[in-house]
Amino acid sequence: MSNTVLLYARHLNDDQCTQFAHQSHAQLIKRTDYLGYQLAFFSSEQPARTLRALAAEYQADIADLDIVARLSQPGLLVMDMDSTAIKIECIDEIAKLAGTGEVVSAITASAMRGELDFEQSLRKRVGTLKDAPERILQIVRENLPLMDGFEEMVCVLKQHHWKLAIASGGFDYFADYLKERYQLDFAAANQLEIIDGKLTGNVLGKVVDAQYKANTLAKLKLQYAISEQQTVAIGDGANDLLMIHDAALGVALHAKPKVQEQAKFVINFADLTALCILLNANDLFNA
Repeated sequence: MSNTVLLYARHLNDDQCTQFAHQSHAQLIKRTDYLGYQLAFFSSEQPARTLRALAAEYQADIADLDIVARLSQPGLLVMDMDSTAIKIECIDEIAKLAGTGEVVSAITASAMRGELDFEQSLRKRVGTLKDAPERILQIVRENLPLMDGFEEMVCVLKQHHWKLAIASGGFDYFADYLKERYQLDFAAANQLEIIDGKLTGNVLGKVVDAQYKANTLAKLKLQYAISEQQTVAIGDGANDLLMIHDAALGVALHAKPKVQEQAKFVINFADLTALCILLNANDLFNA
């Protein structure tokens, strides 16, 4: 059965499209451009998942066109923060300044691969920060590197009346900052306990884990009266998988192997504006 797939990259010329069509036994249907990316639509007997490795040879991403969410209609995006909205894992950067960087980075990497229970790993990592001065949080926040394409993605989605939220296993000190600075609609993250200007090594309240993120998606969908087919979730770690599965469009961004294996939509080379490409793909194809 024929399937329409979208191949997209910053640079994708006619020769590359012809070569890709030949190698994948697909037929090139249409080419266009959007947000600085070159887009090529193919009729293929294979789904995008089986063509990812071939697409990677062209430094390109690929997706099936069976995307129900539409950029042109109001929707809800729930995004992870660390290594998704921003380029870093905040806990790792805090730990470096606290002198426990190597220990914490190893625990973080294992947790994101799904080898450790997230809540246990979080409490273990935060525990290494006991007695660290509160000011190191400010130092990290002052140097917070946004993920490439974040600002443009936020701008485009806001223009189309989307609701934007962060659901993060990181910390509210950073999530609330992003929410305020970029006028996002909602942010949920973990709260570090601070007493007398020092971190206690404890997390206050319920930990924002995979289920909490999925619940946030469901709660905000109802709160903002967003239809099921207009829900989007994006993240990179194992604790994002539930919300990625629950959303109409669930996307793995520069994700860990376990997440890529389980996500239907994967972005490996493009930046966050690729989310706008996916949401607008059907309209671009039919234009």
